[in-house]
This record gives sequence, C-alpha cells and structure tokens, in this order.
Amino acid sequence: MTVPSLKYVITKDFDVVNGKCTIEISSSGRSSDSTFNMLQTDEQFSFNEIPELDAYGKSIPYYCEVTVTKDHMWTVDYKIYDLKTGKLFDSHTGE
Repeated sequence: MTVPSLKYVITKDFDVVNGKCTIEISSSGRSSDSTFNMLQTDEQFSFNEIPELDAYGKSIPYYCEVTVTKDHMWTVDYKIYDLKTGKLFDSHTGE
C-alpha cells in the first residue's frame, strides 16, 4: 500500500469503477483470489475471496461495480450483477 492509498482509505475517498467485466480465479497453495477485468477501462482489481458465481473466465461477462481508492491502487468492495437482467449475484463489503 502506498502513502496516497492509505490517505484515501483513512478519509474514505473512493471511486466506483463500473461496467462490463470478466472474473478470473487463480490458486496457489492454500490460497485463492479473484481478478476482476474491467473491459471498458482495461483495469484489473484483485480480491482475496472468490465470488459465489456459477461460472468464471474470460468468456463469461458480468456487470461489476468495484469500489477503489481515488488512486485506484486499493480495492474496497465489489458488486456483481447479471449483465442482461441486472440481478445482483454477489457482493462483498470491505467492512
């Protein structure tokens, strides 16, 4: 974490990056994490937990809202929606 990121976390100065995304899961040893690939902005955001979804990967698009610090260096939370219906599939709050 960088000093500017820490400042944004303390002051709760966040951005929400939203749009079409894909989610990839990677595992190493006993730990797994998820990477949200935001297709419109070409940004990637990682989380230490695995969202509860039926399918993952580059070919499965969702609509995602990812809350990040203003400098986009630290992830706070996410929401994953069905791309067609807008139904909320999963969310994680950073609290």
